[in-house]
Amino acid sequence: MADCFRITYNAENSYDYPVTAATWQFLILPLENESQHHLKFEFSNSLGAYWELSHSGFGFRTIRVRSKGPVSRISFTAEISLIKEVVNPFAFNPEMVPPFNGPELKLQDFRLTFARYIRPTHLTTLPPGSAALYSWDQGEGYLEKLQALNTWVYEYLYYTPGVTDVDTSLEEVLGLNKGVCQDFAHLFIALARNKGIPARYVSGYLHQGKGYFGDAQMHAWAEAWVPGIGWIGFDPTNNILAASNHIKVAHGRDYDDCAPLKGIVFGEGENTSQHAVAVQSQQ
Repeated sequence: MADCFRITYNAENSYDYPVTAATWQFLILPLENESQHHLKFEFSNSLGAYWELSHSGFGFRTIRVRSKGPVSRISFTAEISLIKEVVNPFAFNPEMVPPFNGPELKLQDFRLTFARYIRPTHLTTLPPGSAALYSWDQGEGYLEKLQALNTWVYEYLYYTPGVTDVDTSLEEVLGLNKGVCQDFAHLFIALARNKGIPARYVSGYLHQGKGYFGDAQMHAWAEAWVPGIGWIGFDPTNNILAASNHIKVAHGRDYDDCAPLKGIVFGEGENTSQHAVAVQSQQ
């Protein structure tokens, strides 16, 4: 049975000194596909600044807000509703999946097609020697081995808010053995790519009230390409596969491609930003 989700996204930006002009871009609207549909939303801001719909570099729908007057503080609110179908990540024919470490990962056409999701980025670069932390000897096929990787990341890192930020490198994360959802996702992606498996970063929302880590803010997980099946979502923060409780917004190479809020401001001084997310479900 499908769920009807209602999502409330709130953000507030404050500036030490009034900025003379600013543009903010929000990547917070759920993707519409076979399992997510009938999307409706209302968006507002405290200053009544002009806004319009646009698209990110990866083609995902964004909300762009422009202000031409002096701004010391501005708040934003999005009320979103959508229908989420039941998703079974195991609904495939196992015979379609080739043996692990087959020739397909090494084919030139394959590597060209998935190049952007195989090459490391500054947030998914493993420090020297760290690839040896994980052994790919667990499981038989692609899906089993990626599930084993999902479990390993979940057990290796401790979910600890406040010790990392969105720019924290994997070298720092591995040194701490702590982090939040984007750190778990980056580590999973880095290890998968190091093995030649295409993997991408996913941002979205997580059903609250289920006791999952990372449900109080926008959540992050990973998708890996499984030959014979396609993209499968892995949530190493919670050691589960992404399914009915995950509401996808966007994907990209790492967090930078999926940041929920980006801005260009003209002014001096520092700024602070606060975010809050509420996700409610009704069957």
